[in-house]
Amino acid sequence: MWNLGKLTSTVQHNCHISDAQHAGDFTLCIYLLRMREFYRWEHEIPLSGPLPNDEVGAWLEERERLWDQLASSSYEALPLGDTLTDPFDSAAVNRELAPRGYIYSAGYGRYNKPHFFLGALARAETRSGFAVYTSSCEYARDLVAPPAMLQDRNIFVCRESVRRFLWEKIEEWRWNRKNEAMGRALAESGFDTEVHRGLERMTDEQTESMILHELGEGMAGALLGEDWNAMLLTLSRSKAEIMARAVRDLLADCLSTLPVLLDDGNVAALHFYFATFSGMRRHLYPEVLEAYRLWASDHDPQPLRRAIDDGTDRWLTAAQAILDLYRRTGSLAGDAIENLLEAAPY
Repeated sequence: MWNLGKLTSTVQHNCHISDAQHAGDFTLCIYLLRMREFYRWEHEIPLSGPLPNDEVGAWLEERERLWDQLASSSYEALPLGDTLTDPFDSAAVNRELAPRGYIYSAGYGRYNKPHFFLGALARAETRSGFAVYTSSCEYARDLVAPPAMLQDRNIFVCRESVRRFLWEKIEEWRWNRKNEAMGRALAESGFDTEVHRGLERMTDEQTESMILHELGEGMAGALLGEDWNAMLLTLSRSKAEIMARAVRDLLADCLSTLPVLLDDGNVAALHFYFATFSGMRRHLYPEVLEAYRLWASDHDPQPLRRAIDDGTDRWLTAAQAILDLYRRTGSLAGDAIENLLEAAPY
């Protein structure tokens, strides 16, 4: 026999340890926004519901006291029946959980932060040799809670996190409606006429987009090899890490996400992709954004298709050049990688 409540409590405890050790990774503004949404999740407040500011403030102080107590703690093994399992051994955990309708993931994200997740399994399928697990809700999660993760040959997607991510982007657009691509995405999804149905439709679309991206990550991983992950560990918390991650994201999307969405005629998902095409990706590849604008104005897919094809070669070449710098100079590669990516062509 095994106890779901005890398992959930242990996973959440490990999430708290990870948050305690990495809360300082955020700027103050981002930290406060994430904490407010974490409070919303913990207290099961609807996305559109108001938050009680005084209670959020008291909760935040209490959570930070808990983190102070846990900052030097070790992650706990997971209780599965009579056995204790390494919390990073997702495969072993899921051999027990998946047949019972649950799913678990554990991995590392930006700045080498551990992410733990436990939820209800809504669908399991195989796509291009990858096992894809989609969860319908979250029982335990950390502060960041990525909507999708790739671990070995497994892809984990949480619809609740996808929905929350979408709502945050929609709220941003409501405050400042200059993002034309977001307006197009919402109109295509019917959000303007029926909020609930539109949000569910967008959740379906973005769940698929995230699966396509993770499939692209798997394809990129096969091309780049294991040295890539070792390099990211070496570059942790540097601008070079952010740039390298953006390069791989662009490669993954040119290999999988964008060509599939374009071939399938998924107009709403394409608009949303470019509505959120920001930060380092936008800095490194403004050409694809210009190709999108042409497609959005005259509906001719050829400029966008050419940008995707060119991007596949460009970002694979860039990623291989980054790896070459790392292999030659190791931990000293950061500045050289930054200089490389700021000077096109590669």
